[in-house]
Amino acid sequence: MEIQKAIFAAGCFWGVEANFREIEGVISTRVGYTGGSFSKPTYKDVCSYKTGHAEAIEIAFDPLKVTYDELLDVFWSIHDPTTLNRQGPDIGTQYRSAIFYINSEQKEKALNSKTRLEASKRYKRAIVTQIVSASDFWEAEEYHQQYVEKRKNKIFTH
Repeated sequence: MEIQKAIFAAGCFWGVEANFREIEGVISTRVGYTGGSFSKPTYKDVCSYKTGHAEAIEIAFDPLKVTYDELLDVFWSIHDPTTLNRQGPDIGTQYRSAIFYINSEQKEKALNSKTRLEASKRYKRAIVTQIVSASDFWEAEEYHQQYVEKRKNKIFTH
């Protein structure tokens, strides 16, 4: 089995991760920070607005069970790609919409998917999602990993 990776940013990484973990073919996920200029940032660093990082998710997937194109479809469907540096109540550059491509094939697929979405006229406003080359991915603190699942378990055990 050839495992591939994808990196997306679509607002607070907790909910983004929970959505992708539900997909058959997704082997693992980890949330973290990417797209900035600061080595080994912490959550506190990223929230200072000084690092330039986005809250992001790195997905390991089996392309025989789920394609990169299918992951892109999920990405577009779980957030509003027309809001600049914001998703819901979360505001700041760390909540920006971005696709961090790992290779030229992912870049082409991401650009094509964005073009198709724009042509569909699904949104009245312009899509502001960045499509940029992946840079260092810094894993977020442990308490952020699978946060939604941990919270569900906590709720049901009390």
